[in-house]
Amino acid sequence: MRITLVCVGRLKERYWQEAAAEYLKRLTPYARVDVLEVPDRDVSADEDRALAAEAAAIARVLPDGAEVVILDIGGKARSSEALAEWLEELGTSGRSHVAFVIGGAAGLHPDVLARADERISLGPMTLPHQLARVVLLEQLYRAFRIIRGEPYHR
Repeated sequence: MRITLVCVGRLKERYWQEAAAEYLKRLTPYARVDVLEVPDRDVSADEDRALAAEAAAIARVLPDGAEVVILDIGGKARSSEALAEWLEELGTSGRSHVAFVIGGAAGLHPDVLARADERISLGPMTLPHQLARVVLLEQLYRAFRIIRGEPYHR
């Protein structure tokens, strides 16, 4: 399986970088994972313009043919087991490239939301995009372990 994370903004703090790197390393036996970062824009002056610029950057890097999954607080919440089942179903149905999109501080432009094949939620609370990235990577790692029947911490 191939996973692409398209993220608005970069991980600036070392602790976020280290956490993401750890889960990317752990994911290596299960999937090819690419992280593509697009610049975040200053939304304080003109939020619509900033979101449009981020949307254009996201559109340029979204892989052709990938299942596009937006992280959205209003999206479908899944348990770890349900996420694993869903990923496995995608893979067995020939949709083995999944692109997850994580927005920046102001969320995502409607043009990006319109590209979504699926919207998922990490829960009802708003998370900083750096934390959302790490949580998503951890949940992907957990999902692949579940798929393979390997032990995981419940």
